[in-house]
Amino acid sequence: MKKNRITQLIAIVMVVFAIQSCSDEFIDRNPVYSIDSENYFNSEDDYYKALIAAYDLLQTTYVNALLGEIASDNTLSGGGDATDVIGYQQIDDMIHTPVNSNLRDIWNWMFAGVNRANYLLEFQDRTDFEGKEVIIAEAKFLRAYYNFELVKWFGGIPLKVDQRFALGDEKVTPRSSPEEVYALIESDLQFAIDNLSYAAPQVGRATKGSAQALLGKAYLYQDKFTEAASVLDNLISNGPYDLVEDYDSIFEHAGENNIESVFEVQYTDIEGASFDCMQCSEGNIAVGFSGIRNYNGPLFSSGFSFNVPTQDAVDAFEAGDLRKDVAILDIENWAALTGATYGTGYKHTGYFNRKYLPRKRGEDAAGDLNLTNPNNYRAIRFADVLLMAAEAFNRGGINDGKAQLYLNRVRNRAFGNTDNEINSTGSALTEAIFHERRVELVGEGHRFFDLVRTGRGSEIDGFTEGKHELFPIPLEEIQFANGNWDQNPEY
Repeated sequence: MKKNRITQLIAIVMVVFAIQSCSDEFIDRNPVYSIDSENYFNSEDDYYKALIAAYDLLQTTYVNALLGEIASDNTLSGGGDATDVIGYQQIDDMIHTPVNSNLRDIWNWMFAGVNRANYLLEFQDRTDFEGKEVIIAEAKFLRAYYNFELVKWFGGIPLKVDQRFALGDEKVTPRSSPEEVYALIESDLQFAIDNLSYAAPQVGRATKGSAQALLGKAYLYQDKFTEAASVLDNLISNGPYDLVEDYDSIFEHAGENNIESVFEVQYTDIEGASFDCMQCSEGNIAVGFSGIRNYNGPLFSSGFSFNVPTQDAVDAFEAGDLRKDVAILDIENWAALTGATYGTGYKHTGYFNRKYLPRKRGEDAAGDLNLTNPNNYRAIRFADVLLMAAEAFNRGGINDGKAQLYLNRVRNRAFGNTDNEINSTGSALTEAIFHERRVELVGEGHRFFDLVRTGRGSEIDGFTEGKHELFPIPLEEIQFANGNWDQNPEY
């Protein structure tokens, strides 16, 4: 049960590690008090609690996944009206600027995660105990995870290694190049691969497989196809993962942390949340935001009707693809079938992201139910690994036969037969892999970055080449840096 998972300790740990929990900047400029090597990191339990504090920021990545869809051609912003969460509306319309509170959240929260991981690593030699290398490896995995989010959203970022950011660093620490950020990510993940096993010490913690998958993804984002193919092929051949038989089961509670889950962000609905501190929620906020407005009916609960799928995304599914009804809820058909009633929000398309719709919950759910949904986020699934490997083998000109094999494993499950296998090669196979990533992973936050990294950003309405490949660094950070950091191009 989730009560026995890593989420159980987070509320306690957050009190101790109040590092930028509600800051307007990536550096905490007004800490309540300081914990350092004189009074902490003196026992295995201290390191463990510091690690849990670093894991805690994963729960804020709900906004990364939500906006990864809204920024793409998969979904529209939705909501109540044109001013409902204006930052979402601006990103959907590609008119966002450096003044955007939601982009600022991503910057702040991902840097908070980096800072917490660096906090532990700063004192990694303070105390020795059996198994410490596992905690250090997980901290490096988390630093790589947060830095990967930052570099794909904002490009080059300021880096500090095994040290926390401190007041004044923003004026002297330069923005590193994307290549330098990726070099640190690769180093951290290789350490994690070398020191972790495929079995996690607790559900929700990183494993050797998590690190291999993220390293393969980081290579793919840099067009390092040979390296990506090697690490992903090794994971596929030697890891414990496989596709579950029933695609529908993946996104239900019983399907959490299953054999297809390579890395999964854990959420719970027993720790309440409010709009006063969104990053304080232990629940998946994106789920309530994606819910059906004013819904009354079976299976689902109501939400705010953001992140509504486009007709283009719906039409991308081929006839006979069993994933369509799992990924997309056609609300008119559902209402006719079940007698459910609902309201319509802004940019209503008639469709909802069924994978992450809020389900009805038990009596122990706490706080604002729209902000405290227990649905885990499947950050990396084995199907994603197979498709990344297929892309690397194909685009790298390495082995189209192996690319077909991995692609067709995903397609055979999708159609429930082998009648729809892809036998093309070269650029036609590349397009088939791109298509498969869209329909397999729709609603999971990857689409915008898949389009941008493969030079297809122009498929997004309003996208300007040379500008919208990256998002702007928040204006406050540019001002605090006092000329030390340049803004991203065209912002």
